[in-house]
Amino acid sequence: MRIYELAKQLGIDSKELVEKLKELNFPVKNHMSSVDKETAEIIEHEIVNIQEKEITDNVIEVDFPITVKDLAIKLGKKPSELLSDLMKEGKFLNINYNLNEELASSIAYKYKANLKNRPSKEDKILTVDSKNLKLRAPIVTLMGHIDHGKTSILDYIRKSRIADRETGGITQHIGAYQVDISKGKITFLDTPGHETFTAMRARGANATDIVIIVVSADEGIKPQTVEAIDHAKASGAPIIVAINKIDRPNANVDMVKQQLSKYDLVPEDWGGKTSTVNLSAKTGEGIDDLLEMIALHAEIMELKADFDRSAVAVVVEARLSKGKGPLVAVLVREGILKNAAWVVCGMFMGRIKAMHNDRGEVVNQAEPSFPVELLGLNGVPNPGDQLFVVPDEKSAREIVEKRKDEEQRKKLIPPAHMKLEDLYKKVEAGEAKQLKVILKADVGGTLEAVEGALLKIESKEVELFVMHKGVGAVNSSDVLLAEVSDSIIVGFKVTMESSTRELARQKGIEVRVYQIIYELIDDVKAALEGLLTPQIKRVFLGRARVKSVFKLTKSGIIAGCMVEKGKILRNAVAHLFRGNEVIHEGKVVSLKRFKDDVKEVAEKFECGIGIGYEKIQPDDVIDVFSEEVITRRLK
Repeated sequence: MRIYELAKQLGIDSKELVEKLKELNFPVKNHMSSVDKETAEIIEHEIVNIQEKEITDNVIEVDFPITVKDLAIKLGKKPSELLSDLMKEGKFLNINYNLNEELASSIAYKYKANLKNRPSKEDKILTVDSKNLKLRAPIVTLMGHIDHGKTSILDYIRKSRIADRETGGITQHIGAYQVDISKGKITFLDTPGHETFTAMRARGANATDIVIIVVSADEGIKPQTVEAIDHAKASGAPIIVAINKIDRPNANVDMVKQQLSKYDLVPEDWGGKTSTVNLSAKTGEGIDDLLEMIALHAEIMELKADFDRSAVAVVVEARLSKGKGPLVAVLVREGILKNAAWVVCGMFMGRIKAMHNDRGEVVNQAEPSFPVELLGLNGVPNPGDQLFVVPDEKSAREIVEKRKDEEQRKKLIPPAHMKLEDLYKKVEAGEAKQLKVILKADVGGTLEAVEGALLKIESKEVELFVMHKGVGAVNSSDVLLAEVSDSIIVGFKVTMESSTRELARQKGIEVRVYQIIYELIDDVKAALEGLLTPQIKRVFLGRARVKSVFKLTKSGIIAGCMVEKGKILRNAVAHLFRGNEVIHEGKVVSLKRFKDDVKEVAEKFECGIGIGYEKIQPDDVIDVFSEEVITRRLK
């Protein structure tokens, strides 16, 4: 084989190949030199390695998504070259088209460049090497049924450990407080029910180190207790069970322990691993035992935080005060939060004007695990949002603006969670070993029957795991648990409110409700075998905002629009939004550029859109989609 033939095969210039081979001490004179098959293979291997190294070493940091024009500038090429390459692949784009990471990286690879996401200011601030690790107080959350004594236990601890030692007693409630015991401090979260607790986790805030499940000794485990147990298990935090109201004449501790065993919470004195404490929030009996148990768990866990790094905290609760503005209760997780610091929290920013502890006292700083209420943010964040210190006001504004842009982009891309149709594909790719299910049914007997039938389905590749089961309608708590545990929701003869349906849609959670049990079982079997009936999936194409509305004789009502995202296609599925509500669903029946009918209109261009709806108003938004059939998969 001639060197020029090998160069053509490798996709490089023959003279360049000759130079590289001379550097590698191959005995070649020019592009007409010949090599045998074995040498050609060795050369190919060496050159491919060199090319890979050149690409790996040629790192270019960019912000994704990136326009074709900006990528061309980064690569030192003309935009027309990139557009030509894309056309060869059947992608007809313009220079302002936003390329995602995958597509941009594949283009850059052809030009021997390795694209990497540029670290944001936020990433740089939050990425700090832990150097000064010290023990911190454990953060504890109580959960359970509504009348089983969570608040009473917290009130007793608070009063006995704080009120009698502080002048003026308890003056403020900020959703968390800290108490002193002989073995150190303990921080209690008294705000979240299990739904709020899971919503915080969904935002990435594992604010709790230990969960205490409170069960009444006279009533035992109730439906809300079961939900609390399942949410606590999903968090992965150690669970302590507080068996309350042992002072009541009909208290039955053994009955509670027997019930706990059914939910894989076998008490230690019954040979299990779950710590239980018998107590009475009314008399105070057992409260000290509970605090000792918490301290013991914390000692074993060796909870530590970096006290030297820039402070990071998590929002416990937030509210708007008429006189003061946004008041935000936070738990410090890392570093020391100081007064007058510039901070970012969720979509908001500000400079801390004042901080108060849970007793209403002014404090100038807060260490890890310490709860404070602060004043100074320019908005009210959500529970679970992360608050962190930034160097200055400019940094804070840049981070918040970037977050807002990212939030807008996220709205265009539905969240990806487990779907039954995707199960077989994920199993084949080695990504799924377990199908997690949240199961709801109309009555208890049916629930047990459905669970039993599901668990009998045999599969060597996938374990079917019931994450939570309950009687009654599918609710928001089920959706939140499905979000953090990547589960699907299966209902049998149950209902679902429209607000819950909308929440599931926003979170990308699959909810399937059946009226016939064998249809439910057949669908799960089909999913495991890759034979589930195909569904129609809608893929977002573009968004246009209505600027004006006018009537044409032939075409009817036409909305004069500006295309803000993607592109608008004639005959595409269209949703008309007013605010956050879809007020019409139809198709793009007519699409015009000036007076001409067109097939598509790209981003940043004006157009006239007709969707067969007469009540369009200026500032309405039209989203368009293509419909994609998920192909039936056969073995």
